[in-house]
Amino acid sequence: MIQVADLQISYIGIAAAVVILLALFSTLWWMLHPPKTKADLAAKQAERQHKEQLGTSIVVFSSDIRSEHMMVLASRLARGQRGQLLAAYIIEVPFTLPTNAEMEEEDRAALDILAAAEVIAKNQNCEVRTEIIHHRQTGQAVLELAKREKAQLIIMGSYREGRYTGAPLSRTIESIAANAKCDVLIGVEGKHGTLLVDEPVAAPGGTPGP
Repeated sequence: MIQVADLQISYIGIAAAVVILLALFSTLWWMLHPPKTKADLAAKQAERQHKEQLGTSIVVFSSDIRSEHMMVLASRLARGQRGQLLAAYIIEVPFTLPTNAEMEEEDRAALDILAAAEVIAKNQNCEVRTEIIHHRQTGQAVLELAKREKAQLIIMGSYREGRYTGAPLSRTIESIAANAKCDVLIGVEGKHGTLLVDEPVAAPGGTPGP
């Protein structure tokens, strides 16, 4: 009887020790893994959505929208996300002409701009597709293109005449930003057009350095 009692006490002691150890481990785990704050949870959710939305980024060009200065940033983003990059030049066709009308001067300007975009992307080790689109309205053309490509991001520069009129955004840019189903990134050049370009350091005497 004494041995049985001793054995029962041993089992109870072991069980108590296990419970204590589990409590200690759970306490240590809780101390090393504190509860996530709302900011942490929001950031985690944003990262998860960002990964799920990896797709095509579109850089928009037109006779009114200058986005050359945004190609470096667009190339870096696409390369970092391992996403696709599309540079599109939209040519607005007047209502006095059929939509398939030849517009040689505009097409040449578009080819020159897209060639420069390809060079910028290549210098950033990023592949880029290019496309010239003839459409009645630039804004509608961009929205249709974004839908077709299932774009995750539309990237645009400022209004080409903005540096003269003081209005960096045109109605077309505002319309695209307001109606796009994906994120829109608009880059407005600095006062002297130095966005993403290192300014020369002023040398002693006030003259810019090399």
